[in-house]
Amino acid sequence: MSIEFQENISLKPYNSFGFDVSARYFAVLEDAGQLPAIRDFIARTKLPVLFVGGGSNLVLTADLNQLVVLNRIQGLQMQDQADGTVSVTAGAGEEWHAFVRWTLEQGGYGLENLSLIPGTVGAAPIQNIGAYGVELKDCMSFLDAFDLETGESVVFTADECQFGYRDSLFKTRFPGRYLITAVTFTLSREFNPVLHYGGIEAQLKARHIHSPEPLQLSDLISDIRQAKLPQPAQLGNAGSFFKNPVLPAAKVEQLKADYPEMVVFADRPGYCKLAAGWLIDRQGWKGFRQGDAGVYSQQALVLVNYGAASGMDIIELAGAIQADVYQQFGIMLEIEPRCYP
Repeated sequence: MSIEFQENISLKPYNSFGFDVSARYFAVLEDAGQLPAIRDFIARTKLPVLFVGGGSNLVLTADLNQLVVLNRIQGLQMQDQADGTVSVTAGAGEEWHAFVRWTLEQGGYGLENLSLIPGTVGAAPIQNIGAYGVELKDCMSFLDAFDLETGESVVFTADECQFGYRDSLFKTRFPGRYLITAVTFTLSREFNPVLHYGGIEAQLKARHIHSPEPLQLSDLISDIRQAKLPQPAQLGNAGSFFKNPVLPAAKVEQLKADYPEMVVFADRPGYCKLAAGWLIDRQGWKGFRQGDAGVYSQQALVLVNYGAASGMDIIELAGAIQADVYQQFGIMLEIEPRCYP
């Protein structure tokens, strides 16, 4: 199946920071049948490949001497299972939030707390996206992918994806090897909302909602996110720029003795998760601006492009924040987005 390869294309419309860098070659993938042609092109040019979905988790620091493939594979299917669950499969190029809303409208529940996360379905497993007490791994069953090394279609179960905190084998072990074509989730026909995280209960109380309906909860989650995070169309950003650090509980107790107001969340046994935004805010970075690179005034965890910042400007600002937080707390913050080249 043929596919068009364009040369020297600006990636500004394809990354949520709005960095104006170019790709040596660029192609739009609309059907899995085009993947062998992409593999042949890579073999012929000997160039690396970068797959892009919504571009909401990228920091592009320079022009890319490689092939950039925009994944736009579509498709939605839902099927009830004998055990009372519902199986939902989405093409990797489907827009994530629209997909979440579609599942709720069809009576499939479990993804509502992941509403309004930018990006596409295919990019979601790479990052193991999560928000408000729910992670993608909690609902994903398996995914279909194309192995660029072998030219074969493969299936990964959730366990085989080696999901971690904002991590998977696609991000750390095999970046660029597998192109995700579709993702399948196991959802419920019973609505069992997760309400104990991130101020959801307080917002429900303020709205006088005692028992939210699925779409009501999705709307509420979206409102909370919009209050904290700028929309990329108005202000370039990649959402949370740093991971919340996970530390041994004993270390956290030592820090809490010095900083009683430190924001801490429970994690796996023996560990706690700290709010990276609190650490950054405590050091006075919220609202900081250097040229067109800055820290969002409503959420210290978000770095923003006010218009003409480059990827390197953002990386340099991130480095200054990391050094400051490390000097004060002895904690090295880890950058969440992927940085290229």
